[in-house]
Amino acid sequence: MDQTTSLLTVFGSEVTGTAMLILLGVGVVANVLLAKSGALGGGYIVIIFGWGLAVFAGVFAAAKSGAHLNPAVTIGLLTSDSTEYAPGVDITLASTLTYFAGELVGAFIGAVLAWLAFRKHYEAETDPGTILGTFSTSPAIKSYADNVITEAIGTFVLVYIVIRFGDTPTGLGPLAVALLVVGIGASLGGPTGYAINPARDLGPRIAHALLPIKNKGASNWAYSWVPIVGPVLGAIIAGLFSRVPV
Repeated sequence: MDQTTSLLTVFGSEVTGTAMLILLGVGVVANVLLAKSGALGGGYIVIIFGWGLAVFAGVFAAAKSGAHLNPAVTIGLLTSDSTEYAPGVDITLASTLTYFAGELVGAFIGAVLAWLAFRKHYEAETDPGTILGTFSTSPAIKSYADNVITEAIGTFVLVYIVIRFGDTPTGLGPLAVALLVVGIGASLGGPTGYAINPARDLGPRIAHALLPIKNKGASNWAYSWVPIVGPVLGAIIAGLFSRVPV
């Protein structure tokens, strides 16, 4: 495959898949939390399954690029003993940056589409915290060190198991990753909202800052580094640990 074509394919695939992931993920939170939504009060279980199914759809949409959908997955593969990100895509600086760009752009687009789908409900919502909570993550108890550790642990589980899926084919395909994300949300999601994906938090947070949403308040940039640093640390540890024969 020609390298230029490959990188264009990677970028388009990751944009599409990550946009699908965030559209459905932000969408399920908006559906459950926003005023006057027909699903208002659906609860945490609906949210974690909605995010799991969002991953399921995103993986199918981004199949051509290996469906990273997450800079942490890209970083985990980079630090593992893998030699390629997807069939025909070698691990290089150019391909790494292409994945990162596609994931962030896709996350932003997905958040904007979710806002468009719920625009009238955002107009009806008066609580700035609820509005921000549909876009980005926040801790139940703010403690930056502990929040980073929680995100690192959750991301370690995600990335390490995704790498192991490649070693031991399950036959479940995207469903396996979707169920893994549901499990992480059910077991580890409460303390920080389980971003486990820098693009998942940063792209929608940027959208929140830029979109003309009534009563939206601030975008809480003081916390925004946590769902970046935590997942990156967890991904690096997962990638290195995957090298250990177990």
